[in-house]
Amino acid sequence: MARETSCFAKVTAGVAVGGAVGGAVGAVYGTYEAIRFRVPGLMKIRYIGQTTLGSAAVFGLFLGAGSLIHCGK
Repeated sequence: MARETSCFAKVTAGVAVGGAVGGAVGAVYGTYEAIRFRVPGLMKIRYIGQTTLGSAAVFGLFLGAGSLIHCGK
């Protein structure tokens, strides 16, 4: 007998996966941009962190919303 997972669990998993993928993409992109624009010294760390967190939040939000929409079907 297959266990039906709840909608909340699916949305939570979508947010988690989106956050992980978004964080990875944001870290790579933030590092590239920090080097490209020659961000000085320790400001690179802040720039990369902001890009990583922002990207993780956006990816997590959209993947969570997509999971919620898919869950309603």
